[in-house]
Amino acid sequence: RDSMAASASRALRAAPRAPRASRARRNPERGAASRAVATRASVSEAFKAVLDDGKRAFIPFICAGDPDLESTKKALKILDDAGADVIELGVPYSDPLADGPVIQAAATRALENGATLNKVIDLVREMTPQIKAPIVMFTYYNPIYQRGVDKFCADIAAAGAKGLLVPDIPLEETYDVSEIASKHGIELVLLSTPTTPVERAKKIAQATKGFVYLVSVTGVTGVQSNVATRVEQLVEELRSVTDKPIAVGFGVSEAKHAKQIVDWGADGVIVGSALVRALGEAKTPEEGLAALKAKAEEIRGGATL
Repeated sequence: RDSMAASASRALRAAPRAPRASRARRNPERGAASRAVATRASVSEAFKAVLDDGKRAFIPFICAGDPDLESTKKALKILDDAGADVIELGVPYSDPLADGPVIQAAATRALENGATLNKVIDLVREMTPQIKAPIVMFTYYNPIYQRGVDKFCADIAAAGAKGLLVPDIPLEETYDVSEIASKHGIELVLLSTPTTPVERAKKIAQATKGFVYLVSVTGVTGVQSNVATRVEQLVEELRSVTDKPIAVGFGVSEAKHAKQIVDWGADGVIVGSALVRALGEAKTPEEGLAALKAKAEEIRGGATL
């Protein structure tokens, strides 16, 4: 399978400047939940608040439905209470070409346990009033295409999601998707890779919303023993072409990795596989949630995010 880095690298071609994001529309539904959705901070606003406070963003990733949807609800609360500034929520997909074995296994478990896109959207709708961190939904393009880009964005926005990350969408196609997403108050986050030339990185930085997702290593996602030492140079290169926040992901599994990334000048640290492993590979959901809490607090606390 192609890796996310390879897919993203192929996608890094010229694209028109994405239009300015519009403000999120209010959910027409009445009630406390819709009021909470209407007032929740965007991804950009969440980043600004963190940076204005002199800190760096902690961005955990989990796969919805692993080991089950009820555990995902509890996991979102745990991560929010642990100080998550933004939360990436993966929609399980049958062909997750960008993900390594840990997250692939999580997606398989979630699908086998009955997780669907509709159920994940319902989960987001239920949980967004209960957490502070904005949710960025991570999904491949096929489910978006099948639902229709406008309906997909409208549905996740109505549920309270604030961002969208699609690893397999070509850069030249991000203009239309970003325009539609922005109409619904959804920020489309784009990726830059270690092999991205500076000029292409500049185009990505112009088109992305919320922050730039910097892939720290080539290949699929996964727990790495060492974070690629070229990250510092990559952060500097991106910093020379954009003032948008830069968050680094892939290979962050320990507090020392997160601290190193922060020391290298990144604005945020994304932690995925290490958390997914802690949650999904435990003997029971309760043990998994406890392990998730411990790992999240270890990484965030050790890096003083």
